[in-house]
Parts: sequence; structure tokens; C-alpha cells
Amino acid sequence: MALPHASPGQIVRLDPLGERLTESVSTALFKAAQLEVVRLVLPRGHTMRDHRVQGEITLHCLEGVIDLTVDGRTQPMHAGDLVYLAAGQPHALHAVQDSSLLLTLCLLPGV
Repeated sequence: MALPHASPGQIVRLDPLGERLTESVSTALFKAAQLEVVRLVLPRGHTMRDHRVQGEITLHCLEGVIDLTVDGRTQPMHAGDLVYLAAGQPHALHAVQDSSLLLTLCLLPGV
């Protein structure tokens, strides 16, 4: 069964998950024609290998620590950090700690 997405005008709470983080999974919060927003949950040690996304994205670290690799350069992201990535820009993530991020994807029409 698919989880329901938020409706237009519906408020969604994005507090850090804290103690619930280890039991939580990534969740799509909403998806529209050209925008998708996801709470991405990455357990400590989890890696998302180098990949690309067709549209622009932002990653906002809500809690934990993530190593973000972009253009061969690795930087730590801590709670409160936000990064913008251009369309097609290769990137990788590695969870140094149990972490959650707000992922915003700009979707291209027809994709």
C-alpha cells in the first residue's frame, strides 16, 4: 500500500526524528508535476553510490552527519546544512551517523 502524499495546503511536520530515526524509512512527502519532496533516511554506514538526477536538487540535512561527494570533493553535512546541485551533477552520499535529509527534486516535464 502506498503512503499518502500531503495535499496542497496540508502542513507537514519535519522535526528531527531523534530516537525514532533507526526505525524510520525514507518517505515521499509530496509529488507534483515538476516537484517532489522526500524525507530521506540513511542509517549509519549506508552509502548511495555516485549517481545523477535529471533535474536540480537540494539536500537539507535535518539530523545526523552525511559525507557528500560532489565533483570528487567530499564534504560533511551537519544538521542545518543545505546544498544545491545542478541538473545531472554527479554526487554520492555516505551516512557517518544515522541521518535524515529533506530532498527536493525539480522534475522535468514528461520524465
